[in-house]
Amino acid sequence: MAIYSATRCCISPLHRISPSRSILLTPNCKPFLLRNAPNLRLVLVRSQSSGSEGLGSPMKRVNSESSNTSIGSSSVIDFLTLCHRLKTTKRKGWVNHGIKGAESIADHMYRMALMALISNDVPGLSRERCIKIALVHDIAEAIVGDITPSDGVPKAEKSRMEQEALNQMCEVLGGGMRADEIKELWEEYENNSSLEANLVKDFDKVEMILQALEYEIGKFQTEIGKNWAAEIISRRKSISAKNRLN
Repeated sequence: MAIYSATRCCISPLHRISPSRSILLTPNCKPFLLRNAPNLRLVLVRSQSSGSEGLGSPMKRVNSESSNTSIGSSSVIDFLTLCHRLKTTKRKGWVNHGIKGAESIADHMYRMALMALISNDVPGLSRERCIKIALVHDIAEAIVGDITPSDGVPKAEKSRMEQEALNQMCEVLGGGMRADEIKELWEEYENNSSLEANLVKDFDKVEMILQALEYEIGKFQTEIGKNWAAEIISRRKSISAKNRLN
């Protein structure tokens, strides 16, 4: 995110580990997350049948050795659990600028995907592919966090870190066609190597400008402040209109 601050990069250890949870389903099928479990796996607890002895039959563990179907389900839930960090990790540029309740990485990607969905058709451009690129372009930040220019991380190193994180996430997903597609979409955006990537890069900037405008409008508490902000916005529009004419 191209918002600048003097804060140095500080990536939480949380972003360097893979998720480690199990899901416990009670007889009523209400899930509970068991933290610090070695792997994420489905645990079924069967209640005691009438007349049987003891507190119930042993837990049945469904893991990678049991069936091919459970491999897919386990990998998917592992991957989605890891992606949850995108919903809870705030965009650091806004945080560095003192924005309270800053948007998350997922907030940003979701609105970019909406931009791709509602954009005009362009000859030779796939809007569906734009939506997919928008949804994965920052996905590696689930592990490395939102690295901004103010963190002082060289561009090449940032790309290497994110590529490594992406590979880890695709391993969590279990590899295969979907993982390969995510890698391809991410690399296409990273390398700006298609018309779709060009457009999504623009959406990235447009979404940031729109978010900045929303923060600007929302934080003024007096009529003077609102009026001055409105004047600045008006001048921006005038400059933008002149640039389009040129």
